[in-house]
Amino acid sequence: MLISEAFKDQEIFVTGGTGFVGKALIEKLLRSCPTLGKIYVLVRPKKGVPVEARLEELLNSKLYNRLRSEQPQTLSKVVAIAGDVMELGLGISEKDLQRLRNVTVVYHSAASVRFDDPLREAILMNTRGTHELIKLALHWKKLKAFVHVSTTYSNPTELEVEERIYPPYADWRTTIKLAENYDAETLDIYNLKYGNFQPNTYTFTKSLAEHVANDYKDQLPIYIFRPSIVISSLEDPVPGWADNFNGPTGMLVACGVGILRSQNCDPYIIADFVPVDVVVRGLIISAYKYLIKAPVKGKDIDVINCATANISPVTMGQVIEIGKRCIRENPFEKTLWLPGGSITLCPVLHFVRFITMHIMMAIVVDSLLRLGNEKPFLLKLQRRIFAAFQALQVFAVTEWHFQNDRFRALHDIVPPKEIPCFGFMHNSNINYVEFFQNGIRGAKEYLMHESPKSSSGALLRIKIFYVLDYLCRAVVYGFLLRLIYRFVMRTFIS
Repeated sequence: MLISEAFKDQEIFVTGGTGFVGKALIEKLLRSCPTLGKIYVLVRPKKGVPVEARLEELLNSKLYNRLRSEQPQTLSKVVAIAGDVMELGLGISEKDLQRLRNVTVVYHSAASVRFDDPLREAILMNTRGTHELIKLALHWKKLKAFVHVSTTYSNPTELEVEERIYPPYADWRTTIKLAENYDAETLDIYNLKYGNFQPNTYTFTKSLAEHVANDYKDQLPIYIFRPSIVISSLEDPVPGWADNFNGPTGMLVACGVGILRSQNCDPYIIADFVPVDVVVRGLIISAYKYLIKAPVKGKDIDVINCATANISPVTMGQVIEIGKRCIRENPFEKTLWLPGGSITLCPVLHFVRFITMHIMMAIVVDSLLRLGNEKPFLLKLQRRIFAAFQALQVFAVTEWHFQNDRFRALHDIVPPKEIPCFGFMHNSNINYVEFFQNGIRGAKEYLMHESPKSSSGALLRIKIFYVLDYLCRAVVYGFLLRLIYRFVMRTFIS
């Protein structure tokens, strides 16, 4: 049976549908499985903005341009369900629960991906939210597949990560009770100790959520799908699409506008990045596997590591060098200084660079803005960048290896006729120069709201910045050499 046929008339419920992976998943399902029934999307109400308006805004985004052009009628199959993963019962009304009674496929991708969230908030979102959805799904008698989207970094103490469940860092039921009964400040005091010294609250609570799913494996057709670091699209629906600054995209944009000059990172580690369209294809194929054959009860829960480092490897150093070259060929319009920057394992060197190239530059720029009666922003932005990279530090200097035999095997069950549409191993050897060229164009268009191709003005500014950067370096190095010379001379004279 073809994948598109297996999804015919299926009713799908998606949490996290307004997030990076969720948006791409909905688009791909509508475009490649046009005979599906409905896609119900959990949408959190905002003050004064109905969920229908938020859904309409989502479907009007550039990501859906191709779908609107090819199959505009399928957009009517998407239905907003008002709710919040942080609430008991997901905050879904009885009326909407009745609409969901015939759901056959669940994609649970809602999660807070901020690594510095307070522990209480992360528990309620990532761990209790999973349990609340599972409790609802127990009443959906037609359910055939429940896809719990986790992360390959849910067990960061394991450097060789297999496609299986690992022992829990804590009891998930007790953890949820703690979050329900104690305030955020109290829980944050015990965060490191209770979280078994996890790198952050995200990995800890996502690990607990896996154990929630595991405890219901004999009551639901549930399995765990673990993507690694999700980045811009490889080809589907267009090359280079992204909707956030996470991962290497944010780093390259910061380098591209000239505000990120140094980062404490190992240039030789192989980073595990996976394009968002590869993740989406894996999510669809894995659910298709359950649609055509129900899982056997009493067996271990299926775990799939959606990772590509052992398929098409790239080091952090290569990412930076390729990115800098691509940015200088196609610079951003809002560039503040010459695109550049470098990474180093030496914390002292990074600290010196951070003070001189980040903080001092921010002070100068903000001072000029104040003189021009403009609002200063760069120093505040540098503090945010510093805090973000502090939270990610362990991932910048550690190399994990993710076994992915089950993920690779998904490609093998794709019907030959549908490999161009759903397969992912046929173009697994990624040309990273071309990929990041598309990624920079995508960042310009979708994130910076610029033209994908640089204007003549942007290209001219880069040439000017080259000259200014050279002159500034000459002045700074000359000043330092003069200080060293004076110090040496005084030492010898005395």
